[in-house]
Amino acid sequence: MYQLLPPPPRNRQVDLAEVYAYPAGAPRWVRANMVATVDGAATAGGKSEGISGEADKRIFGVLRALADVVLVGAGTVRAEQYRPTRVREQYQAARAAAGQAPTAAIAVVSRAMDLDWSQPLFTSPAVPTIVLTATDAPQDRIDAAAEAGAEVIAAGTGQVDLALAVERLAERGLGRILCEGGPHLLGQLAAAGKLDELCLSVAPQLRGGDSMRILAGPDLTEGLPLILHSLLTEDGFLFARYLVGGTHGSAAGSGKEG
Repeated sequence: MYQLLPPPPRNRQVDLAEVYAYPAGAPRWVRANMVATVDGAATAGGKSEGISGEADKRIFGVLRALADVVLVGAGTVRAEQYRPTRVREQYQAARAAAGQAPTAAIAVVSRAMDLDWSQPLFTSPAVPTIVLTATDAPQDRIDAAAEAGAEVIAAGTGQVDLALAVERLAERGLGRILCEGGPHLLGQLAAAGKLDELCLSVAPQLRGGDSMRILAGPDLTEGLPLILHSLLTEDGFLFARYLVGGTHGSAAGSGKEG
């Protein structure tokens, strides 16, 4: 893998944990990780797997290894057949020093809580899975989630208030938040003003058709300005790390580490 921006010291190997390090001292930081083709398709056959690659999967693993919690929508959990995050031995010392659990928890956003509680995501995680739902979610499904070992956190009434959900996670010491989508969840986060960073993998292929983009939902009428922080490449893929800037984000003038 090669680092294009910023130019690295000569002959230095790319340290992905360093390139994607969370900013020091930030009590809450919401990072999204998405993959798309050159023509903007975020899925192939309804899944992201068809447009991913080995280097993309390595970065995916590093981002999970750095996070406290992985935020994901219920539709993506069902479509991608989500499993618990893995405990990665090479990160255990760093996670322990930072006061983190052995691996990131998965936090599923679901108003209806229409989830299969017999799946490994709920029955065998190294860290209990979290379900972010509304205060008026069906009580029988709340009970089923608790029985399966999941932690249920209510945020909002009638629907999940994502801004409040992010704060609920941060209050529990889960401030390094990695959003893996899908596009509707990412769109809601951006609209709520809770997105601090976007990590985008651009796959060297074209898909055409009517595939969904990485962002779906309400128009961001004024746009959401992004600042390119770093750019890597391998096997034709581009891996960009953008910070949200301007009046909508917290990147401008924050002096973040890299």
